[in-house]
Amino acid sequence: MVTMPNTRRSRSPLASIGLHGTLLIATVVAVFPALWVLLTSLKPAKFATTTDFFRDTTLANYTHLLGDTKFLTWFGNSVVVAATTTVIGVFLAATTGYAVSRFRFPGMRPLMWVLLITQMFPMAILIVPLYNLFSSMGLLNQPVGLVITYLTIAVPFCAWMMKGFFDAIPVEIDESGRVDGLNPFGTFWRLILPLARPGLAVTGFYSFITAWGEVAYASAFMVGEDNMTLAGGLQTFVNQYTAQWGPMTAASVLIAVPAVIVFVLVQRHLVTGMTAGATKG
Repeated sequence: MVTMPNTRRSRSPLASIGLHGTLLIATVVAVFPALWVLLTSLKPAKFATTTDFFRDTTLANYTHLLGDTKFLTWFGNSVVVAATTTVIGVFLAATTGYAVSRFRFPGMRPLMWVLLITQMFPMAILIVPLYNLFSSMGLLNQPVGLVITYLTIAVPFCAWMMKGFFDAIPVEIDESGRVDGLNPFGTFWRLILPLARPGLAVTGFYSFITAWGEVAYASAFMVGEDNMTLAGGLQTFVNQYTAQWGPMTAASVLIAVPAVIVFVLVQRHLVTGMTAGATKG
């Protein structure tokens, strides 16, 4: 029996200490801001800006936030906008990516270039043009206006990524679907989409986070406490006259919960999806 030589190099104790030390520092840097916000949300107002994290711990900030502010209204508005953006964004990105991957039509290449070029514009320079456009169309202070805005951000990137996924799926599957009598949409819906679940997970996660955590457009397009999303509502706690750090940090913690839930639901697809979408196409 021939034994293969062990080519794996052993790590020296100094290198091991350096590696684990670096990972520990990176972990602390990543976790510290979130932990600071959580602990601040549990402190009374008089200790909000101090390091006395475990002194007079209380849930008063959360009860005040849920009972005395419009937080639940803002939360509901954000859920509607984010959910609608996610559903429509995934559908548009998937159908666009599939069409570009499987069909050849006039203007296909310019279309893909347009989708790519739109990602080069900073969000800030688009606020005024979109504001004027939505004002003329009566879409200011309307959830549909925010949904359209977030779709213009999410769909181009996600369409490019989904194209990479569909390129990796053998064309023979489409041909077998047509042999079985399926039309192009039936083939796409029944045969191709189930094979592209990692891509759909990444697309859904990106669309959701785009709508859930965006601040600039939400603050500019939505006014009035009954129309605000969470992004605009948070700004009411801190202004030039007052700074209510307790309710603001409590709101930040509650805002993070849906994002964490969505991440947990799709995490097993995220690594595969991001890798495949970035390397194929």
